Amino acid sequence: MTIRTERRNDALSKERIVQAAIDILDGEGEGALTFRALARRLATGSGAIYWHIADKDALLAAATDDVVTQAMSGGAMSGGSMSDGGGDGVEPREAIRVIALGIFDAIDAHPWVGAQFSRAPWQPAMLRVFEAIGGRLWALGVPEAAWFNAWSALVTYIFGAATQNAANARLQAPGTDRSAALADIAGGWARLDPAQYPFLRQVAPQLGAHDDREQFLAGVDLILAGIGTVKGKSPPA
Repeated sequence: MTIRTERRNDALSKERIVQAAIDILDGEGEGALTFRALARRLATGSGAIYWHIADKDALLAAATDDVVTQAMSGGAMSGGSMSDGGGDGVEPREAIRVIALGIFDAIDAHPWVGAQFSRAPWQPAMLRVFEAIGGRLWALGVPEAAWFNAWSALVTYIFGAATQNAANARLQAPGTDRSAALADIAGGWARLDPAQYPFLRQVAPQLGAHDDREQFLAGVDLILAGIGTVKGKSPPA
C-alpha cells in the first residue's frame, strides 16, 4: 500500500497540480479554486495534492510564479542585477518596456495574477520583477537618491494599470464588441456640456480609437521620460 501511494504521488507532480490550478483560475476565478475542485479535475484525492502543496496560499503563489516565469522567459525580461544593469545586452529603456508589456499581457490573460500580486508583493515572482526593473534603472544612470521613487513610480503604474485593464475587460459581458463599447462611451463624452467638460469632449475621439497596449506603453514612456530628467542631478542637500 505504501509503495502504491508513493507511486501515485510521484505521478501527480507539482507541475500538473499548478497547471490544473491555473486552468481553474482562468476559467472560473479564484473563488472556484478549492482542493476538492482540483482533486476532481485531476481525478485524484485531496490528500495526494497536499503531498505537494501545503495550502491554497501556497498554490496561488506557485501558480503566480509559473505565469510570471513564462512572462519573463525572454532575454530582455530575465532577472539581471543592479550591478550589471541586466546583463542581457538589451538597451535598459527598451528592456523596461518589454518587461512592462510582458506583465500587462500576463495579467490580461490571467486576471487573478494582479490581485495575487497586490495581496502578496513579497513573493518570489514579484521580487524577480522588482529586481529586473531596478537593475535597468541602475543602467539608465538614475542617481541613487532617486532610485526608490523612480522604481516605485514604474512598478506602481505597471501593475496598477495592467490590473485595471484586466478588471475593465471582466466588466464587459462575454462576446461584447470592445470597439462598439468604447464608441458608446466616447459618444457619451462628446455629448457632455462643453462648459463643464471641455477636456473630455476633446479627447472623446481618442478614447474610441485607442489601443490598450499602446496606451499602456505610452504611460511607461511618460514615466521613463520623467525619470530621465533626474539623471545626473546631484542628490538634494
